[in-house]
Amino acid sequence: MDTSRDADALRSSMKGFGTKELPLIQTLVRIPAAPVMLSVRQTFNARHKRDLLADIHSETSGYFRETLEALARGPLAQDVHLLHDAIQGLGTKESVLNDILLARSNADINAIKAAYQRAHRRTLEADVKGDLSLKTERLFTMVLAARRAEDSAPVDPQRLDADIRELHAAMEGRLGTDSLAVCALFSERSDGQLRAVSQEFTRRYQTPLARVVDKEFSGHMRDALLYMLAAAEDRAMADAVALEDVMKGPGTKDRLLLNRLVRIHWRQGHMSQVKGAYRHRFKTELVARVRGETSGHYRDTLVALVDA
Repeated sequence: MDTSRDADALRSSMKGFGTKELPLIQTLVRIPAAPVMLSVRQTFNARHKRDLLADIHSETSGYFRETLEALARGPLAQDVHLLHDAIQGLGTKESVLNDILLARSNADINAIKAAYQRAHRRTLEADVKGDLSLKTERLFTMVLAARRAEDSAPVDPQRLDADIRELHAAMEGRLGTDSLAVCALFSERSDGQLRAVSQEFTRRYQTPLARVVDKEFSGHMRDALLYMLAAAEDRAMADAVALEDVMKGPGTKDRLLLNRLVRIHWRQGHMSQVKGAYRHRFKTELVARVRGETSGHYRDTLVALVDA
């Protein structure tokens, strides 16, 4: 795989007097996330005796810089970077932990854990455990154990009935909530199984499972469980709603917005599904919404991601 052309295009965009922002954006957006981006970065560093991330950092600023750096890191390195920043910063950024660790495959979780340990000489489990409250810590410990049923496995009708009974007993069938039972089930079932559980639970008890979870839990635990359920039911719609959540109201949560859009961009074919879900739910185009909430070269980059 020859990545010299992309490496040279990136260097050309940043060398000399003034940065050529639009060519820089176009080159980074069109490079497939992995493993091509890593190869481009290595080629750039070797071919031009410079560091691509350092050059981007010195030539740009603000949220524009953060978006380009996210693209240049690639998915795995960006996940590790954001997790470390979320855990080591002042107060845990729960939304970042949710975005990166929830509703991921076992392979993804294991790759993230290994890369985190290589980068920081600490286990991700230890850092997460030290930064969350007791019950939420248990949920993320279960998630990091990477014991989810694989999505390739068919829905198990016998387990489906048992799961529904267990959830009802853990939440509505007792005084108080058995949060560990709910967390274990949500963290171990595949998206397909959890989606079937939600549909049958709603049919059997005439109450949406999401409504019961919303009533029985609060705070970070509620947000995490609802995200896992929403992603299982319709991942494109869950991502569309997550994007609107950070744009609505006074002030856009730009860091969450840019990282969510980059993550969606990296999943091949997923952006078009998210745009369709966004249009269906909010009766407007995602690109128009993003354009209205941002400005400058930062806006140009996010628009390019949506339209890529």
